[in-house]
Amino acid sequence: MESLAQSGAGMPGPGGHEVRKARPGETLALSQALARAFFDDPLGIYVIPDPARRLAILERGLDLFLRRVWIGHEETYTVGDTGVGACIWEPPGTWKIGAAKQLSMLPAMVGALGRSLPRLLSALSAAERGHPEEPHYYLPILGVEPESQGRGRGSAMMFPILSRCDAEGVPAYLEASTPRNRALYERHGFKVTEAFQLGRGGPTFWRMWRAPGSGSTV
Repeated sequence: MESLAQSGAGMPGPGGHEVRKARPGETLALSQALARAFFDDPLGIYVIPDPARRLAILERGLDLFLRRVWIGHEETYTVGDTGVGACIWEPPGTWKIGAAKQLSMLPAMVGALGRSLPRLLSALSAAERGHPEEPHYYLPILGVEPESQGRGRGSAMMFPILSRCDAEGVPAYLEASTPRNRALYERHGFKVTEAFQLGRGGPTFWRMWRAPGSGSTV
């Protein structure tokens, strides 16, 4: 039987939430939900210190990466039809954006992020320096808009790929940005491997690794 992660069909996930793959036409709605989710996150604050500009810049930047990078991997998940958040995975061997792709995206990144772009690039560089080379599924973004948090949606959206990791014996990796997020990931079998600073004067993040079969998927 095909798993949800393989078929792309919506089906009940943990907590009764219907989990499905996001569709290309939903990138704007998902970027808006993720921007609200990351408005008070240390990453959002570090990259865009001005709260008056933060939401709009986050929306533009996330929509750009969804359209140009993440949605093409076909491993972005959401719940129901409400666009309350997204769980974005990059399959093994795809997390590093090639030089040609980076150059092709640069004008759009400048347009979307403006003077916030140098801080984003600094943050990405700090994260990439310690990124493991062993094949794995990478979780760069998981977010649920604030009014929909605390109801199991984040766990439900992780379920398809964590189940696949366990079935196929593939590890998973992410960087946690807050103690609360770190605790969520620890409940699903991720373990902290290193704490690091996200750029000069930036917040502390935690690298987390999940061996297949090491924790709950629900």
